[in-house]
Amino acid sequence: MSSFPTTLPAPTNTPLRGGPVLRWGVLAPGGIANDFVTTLHANTDQRVAAVASRSAERAGAFAAKHGIPTVHVSYEALVGDPGVDVVYIAAPHSEHLALALLTIAAGKHVLIEKPIAVSADQAREIRAAARAAGVFAMEAMWSRFLPQSSVVAQLLADGVLGEIGMVTADFSVKFDFDPTSRAFDPALGGGALLDLGVYATWFSHFVLGAPSAVTARGSLASTGVDEQAVVTLEHPGGALAAVTTSMRAQGPVGASIAGTKGTLVYPTGFPGPAPFELVSLDGDRVAWHESDGFQWRDGLCYQATAVAQYIADGLTESPIHSLDDTIEILEVLDEARRQLGAR
Repeated sequence: MSSFPTTLPAPTNTPLRGGPVLRWGVLAPGGIANDFVTTLHANTDQRVAAVASRSAERAGAFAAKHGIPTVHVSYEALVGDPGVDVVYIAAPHSEHLALALLTIAAGKHVLIEKPIAVSADQAREIRAAARAAGVFAMEAMWSRFLPQSSVVAQLLADGVLGEIGMVTADFSVKFDFDPTSRAFDPALGGGALLDLGVYATWFSHFVLGAPSAVTARGSLASTGVDEQAVVTLEHPGGALAAVTTSMRAQGPVGASIAGTKGTLVYPTGFPGPAPFELVSLDGDRVAWHESDGFQWRDGLCYQATAVAQYIADGLTESPIHSLDDTIEILEVLDEARRQLGAR
């Protein structure tokens, strides 16, 4: 008789309501910030108290749209605002380091959009500054804080899949080429690996940890950033991961974990709220479905309630997505980009 589970464990993510509440400040109110604040206000008790932009007009419009009471005309003013407990940095990748250091120097806790910086060395600077200041700092790797990820983590800890042999993860989305855009401009930290591949690389790290070897093949856009890549990650004990990412073509945005007892498969959309299926070697199946009815970036709110709880508990890093984890993921991306010759 099969010992494969017929039901899945309950999620262990931080509840969206009823916990500690922080007053958030938003730096750089662009597209991701819009989606973050929308779901934050709609689905949690957290509230945004202030916003700052290099454009007073943009900050004012953002504040009016989201009911944010305070608009600052400079980033320095926002991080110095005593009415702000924690700062969310949503600027282009290239600005993350400077804004993170500015926030930390002001004594504020900080959540920094992924990737936390454009290199592992920059991430180490952020880690050192945050630890010296004793403030909370985390990369906004929201996928790790979704209910589904807490379920997968329990399945892995319980050995339900057996010994893991192979992990695959794809995040490929076709982008229209624009050399001045954030995606294709090397000065803004452009490239598929930093923007999309970071999710697939995170998934591999989530399952297998840091690799012992990295092999990357791919192509560059005319601006010199990586346009697409296939990255093979080797791990002690023989496990492998295949990470694929592209801005040139649309991919499945799916992921899988293959073990000696079974397989876990996300058909599509794995970085956001998405269904997955657990399949035994005998063909027994059990499926997970998002119970909150969230779609894609609706799931950005889970990380915020987790951050609020961590800070209330006196933590300065996430126990499930630490700054060390972030740096190990960036080390993979650094090496892959180096092998591709990306700018």
